[in-house]
Amino acid sequence: MRSRVIRLNTLTGLRFPAAFVVFLYHAALLGYLGLNWLSPENVHDYYRSVHHAGALGVSFFFVLSGFVLTWSARDTDTAPRFWRRRFLKIVPNYLVVWVLAMVVFAAPRTDMKIGLLNFFMLQVYYPDFSINFGVNPAGWSLAVEAVFYLSFPLLLRLIKKIPVNRINLWVAIVGLGIIATPFLSTHLAPAKSVFMPMEPETSVNQYFYSYILPFPRILDFALGILVARSVMTGRWRNIGMVWAGALLVASYVLGYFTPYIYSSRAVCVIPAAILIAAGAIADRDRRFTVFRNKVTVWLGDISFAFYLVHFTVLEGLWKLLGSKLYTGPQAAAMLVLGLGVSILASWALYSLIERPITRRWSNPRKRPVAAQREAVPAESQPLVAGLAIEER
Repeated sequence: MRSRVIRLNTLTGLRFPAAFVVFLYHAALLGYLGLNWLSPENVHDYYRSVHHAGALGVSFFFVLSGFVLTWSARDTDTAPRFWRRRFLKIVPNYLVVWVLAMVVFAAPRTDMKIGLLNFFMLQVYYPDFSINFGVNPAGWSLAVEAVFYLSFPLLLRLIKKIPVNRINLWVAIVGLGIIATPFLSTHLAPAKSVFMPMEPETSVNQYFYSYILPFPRILDFALGILVARSVMTGRWRNIGMVWAGALLVASYVLGYFTPYIYSSRAVCVIPAAILIAAGAIADRDRRFTVFRNKVTVWLGDISFAFYLVHFTVLEGLWKLLGSKLYTGPQAAAMLVLGLGVSILASWALYSLIERPITRRWSNPRKRPVAAQREAVPAESQPLVAGLAIEER
């Protein structure tokens, strides 16, 4: 039984950059930013520079979820307690932003079926973009994460049974499975006749099976679990954060030269896992990283709320300021304003909803101390210092 869990502040600090690249990608999809380099119609400029940035951010979060949940897993935990904490972590913010999105922009163009499917996190089981992204476009990934959380107790139990000397072999196998997913999608899933408006060579149907459907994405989550186990058991070969960061940048550049269905699903996920492992090892060994300071950790703390609310903020600002097309410096100023308001809204969500709810109800009410001592011998009570690392 581990007596202490090291808080991984570097990984917390890395969360906001991952959310920020999703912000940049979603900004590229908002056609009201009329400047050429911010216009979806001019796909050779701003959109092309960020067209798989959103996918990088999502993949990073999926792998990170598996890693930090494994790192912070409690030996005495039960599946119902784990599910309770996860439910209280993601659902309140998700539902609040669902309401905000409906009020701000989605209700006039969203029928009841699509709204309810998004409300109950069922939008990821239909190969239809109008359903997948029908209310809050960022919300689909939380529906995928919900499947991860349901499967985590079983996955962790199975992965813990893998012999230590074979853990890296399984890292490689799952990594190859992730790379194979878009290949299988393009060759096995029917293309139909609907193609992505921004990526005319990519079928909506094949993209759905490769990128959105939860079950193939479990591989990303399992990769995070496996890498965490490799690090925790001393089997991981660390290359350090500088080289891991350079590798991630190089993989992103490589994405420009691969079909979109590969750049959005497979190109960056392995380098992302390597960077996550390097960050965790830096924290474990107490090495300096630029992501472990008060500002970056605070931004990481509010990153979940930021990820959820930023698209609604961008749409809301546009309506509030007159629903016009922006050109030149106005468009750039609009992005800066949207970023600032999104951070403030995220802070409010984190401070008023996420943190109070998780602190108050994540764990069952404690019995009186005397009763606890009678029920549990002192030597068997686990120390829980550092459990705040659990995914934010």
